[in-house]
Amino acid sequence: MTTPNYITPAGFARLRAEYAELFEVERPKVVELVSWAAGNGDRSENGDYLYGRKRLREIDRTLTRLSRKLKDAQVVDPSKQPDRSRAFFGATVTYVDEEDRERRVTIVGEDEADATAGKISWKSPVARTLRGAAVGDVRTVQLPGGPQEIEVVAIHYPAA
Repeated sequence: MTTPNYITPAGFARLRAEYAELFEVERPKVVELVSWAAGNGDRSENGDYLYGRKRLREIDRTLTRLSRKLKDAQVVDPSKQPDRSRAFFGATVTYVDEEDRERRVTIVGEDEADATAGKISWKSPVARTLRGAAVGDVRTVQLPGGPQEIEVVAIHYPAA
């Protein structure tokens, strides 16, 4: 049994747009290039043909990967979260660590995670620790540098 691939509606739309761009725009261009290059004679020394075939394989691999992700995706709309007092998937949580540094993270799907933008995967140690927490809760997160206590100071969900 595979682990569910939770994703927000916005993340699902981005994956679908990436798939559509590759399938409907980029792949046909590369197929046309390969077809043109194949008509130019000796394929063993034809750079356009060799590069085009390589790029086509890359696109097909990416399309296969995206197709699997889209098929396995379970879209979870955080704006419909019934219990907004606790941190669950899609919540934006503000917490303070032991050094009194305030951090703000949004718990999202694995395909949407971007630490620089404050979006963390729901499977990350911090997200697992925050899951189910309410404002004022103090939790201990296991980080590579050792355990650290964090206190939840705010929880927000997108508007419905």
